[in-house]
Amino acid sequence: MGTSLDRQDGREKVTGRAAYAVEHPADDVLQVWMVQAPIARGVVRRVDADAALAHPGVVRVLDHESAPRMPADDERDLEFSVLQDDRVRFRGQIVALVLAETSEAAREGARLVRVDYDEEPHAVTMDDAEPYAPENGVNGGHETDYADGDLDAAIRDSAVVVEQTYTTPHEFNNPMEPHGATALWDGATLTLWDSTQAVHPMRSTFAPLLGLDEEQVRVLAPYVGGGFGSKGEPKAPDVAAALAAMGAEGRPVRLATTRQQMFSLAGYRTQTVSHVRLGADADGRLLGVGHAAVSQTSGFKEFAEQTASAARMMYAAGARDSTHRVVPLDVAVPSWMRAPGEMPGMFAHEVAMDELAEAAGVDPVELRVRNEPDADPETGKPFNDRRLVECLREGAERFGWTGRTGPTRGTEGDWWVGTGVAASTYPTLWSPGNACRIEVLDGDRYAVSIGAVDIGQGARTVLTQISADALGVDPSAIDLHVADTDLPVATVAGGSSGTGSWGTAVVQAAQQLRADHGEDPEVGVHTTATSQEYPDSDGHALHSFGAVFAEVHVHRWTGELRVPRLQGTYSVGRVINPLTGRSQLLGALVMGESVALFEEGWRDPRFGHVVTQDLATYHVAAHADVKDVQAHWLDEEDPLATPFGGRGIGEIGIVGTAAAIANAAYDATGVRVRDLPLTADRFLV
Repeated sequence: MGTSLDRQDGREKVTGRAAYAVEHPADDVLQVWMVQAPIARGVVRRVDADAALAHPGVVRVLDHESAPRMPADDERDLEFSVLQDDRVRFRGQIVALVLAETSEAAREGARLVRVDYDEEPHAVTMDDAEPYAPENGVNGGHETDYADGDLDAAIRDSAVVVEQTYTTPHEFNNPMEPHGATALWDGATLTLWDSTQAVHPMRSTFAPLLGLDEEQVRVLAPYVGGGFGSKGEPKAPDVAAALAAMGAEGRPVRLATTRQQMFSLAGYRTQTVSHVRLGADADGRLLGVGHAAVSQTSGFKEFAEQTASAARMMYAAGARDSTHRVVPLDVAVPSWMRAPGEMPGMFAHEVAMDELAEAAGVDPVELRVRNEPDADPETGKPFNDRRLVECLREGAERFGWTGRTGPTRGTEGDWWVGTGVAASTYPTLWSPGNACRIEVLDGDRYAVSIGAVDIGQGARTVLTQISADALGVDPSAIDLHVADTDLPVATVAGGSSGTGSWGTAVVQAAQQLRADHGEDPEVGVHTTATSQEYPDSDGHALHSFGAVFAEVHVHRWTGELRVPRLQGTYSVGRVINPLTGRSQLLGALVMGESVALFEEGWRDPRFGHVVTQDLATYHVAAHADVKDVQAHWLDEEDPLATPFGGRGIGEIGIVGTAAAIANAAYDATGVRVRDLPLTADRFLV
């Protein structure tokens, strides 16, 4: 471990031999196309499929009356209740499926399906409904509301006060591989080759949903082209593929979600509004921290982003108060997107900290150092190894941070030049119950099997390294098997928890193999071990931290923003593979830059659909936008988090990045923008 082993799946991917979900070889396959509702709320009166069925190549059309039935269940998740009733709950909902011999015939058949609706009034913007306290808590198991001390009194006693509102827009997952599946129902077993981040959780969802035993469902995800959280839970297209397979009379089916359909059927980051209150003494030491967050949810399935959670533990303060509220709308269900909660929440918090630094006349790096807590302010527990100050100091030195107490408005020709900083954090998440099977093979080799999914983050490679280290052999002696429900159970590749959770199971299985069969086990023996609770979460607050520095140029006449330098320095425990680990952090930094400058989804209030539903109108950072991006980390190990000393790194890189860029843009222009994205028009004042 700790060496830059080349990606184990690199050759397959760059040569095109890696078969993704809709590329799985299948004979006599039927193509599936989804028909989507053009209204945001209402009832399907009638589905006329005659013209579609008359089109050459169209085999069958499934709707809410003809699709396979799910078991009656009043508690069934309505997001997965595809074609089970006549209700339309959001624009883009699946109202029919066309099965055809070719994708062209399926698409044309879908165009020919005629659906009559009774349309009803809808609510699709944050102003259309009243917020309420989430009934099921907020994502990640955080408390909905949290208070410690008297925030109002702390604000009154403060010499310096910042009270502002910050917003982030709808943002949409757009992994390289859209959602898709190849599915086969043979009358007894449903097999899904799916683009998912979790094969076992998908099986445990699908089996009862379809009235099957878990042994009747097999899910495989040998290659997945990214997810960012959108594939962390089953989505409606997955269910549609299963229903199509069960209605295809023994033929395999293939369903590929289009890029446009991703904007209504793949989850997205909810719009957020954060009201932040900071009160400090004259030296900038916090007395009170308040964060009231409002986000949007779906009216038929609640999802509450944990936007205010990071404010509870980030800095020392005598009083703190944070709340979450959601607005129920007739829209698709929001879901996970890289660092849900922490990304929008820390944007608000870290821009507010920059404003506090200026109001107190303190350098922004020094302000954060002054507010370093001795223990976790939320729980009172000691931190595992909080090294934020070291990240700030080392990052500042690497970046060439010179310090400031207000906007500098440097210039290079027609460009204003500024620098900014923000802190980042992400909790150390870990899931028990992962299992690993290790078998001794000929030639001093080992077969290591676990149902973990590599969505592109490099899991195959780091699990090979962890296995080799635990068994005391070269990585070339490991035959790794992953991403199949026929293998031992594994949790989701999400929440930066995969490597820690799966790797712990691998280490414990290796230890059990030695305990069961000695130091020189015979060929053919094997051991399966299920991971037990490992991290010292009862005794410590487990988090990672980092510091992001940005240089931003703003054109004085056009307002155009450019980010020529972006740098992050992190404390993330032991980095198992520096090559793939750096790629994770660089990718997250670039995604954070994309959030800061471009990403913004627009929903038409008249019809409820996302107008920006392709990559021509929903802009993301491209090659020309990405200049000098660097990621560094502190040399460390964290044995409290995992037996191999590592913590997750997939998400922390996006946290704080947009805030650092926004703070740098303010330093360049003197214009404080509190709403993402930082578009050019906001600086033409």
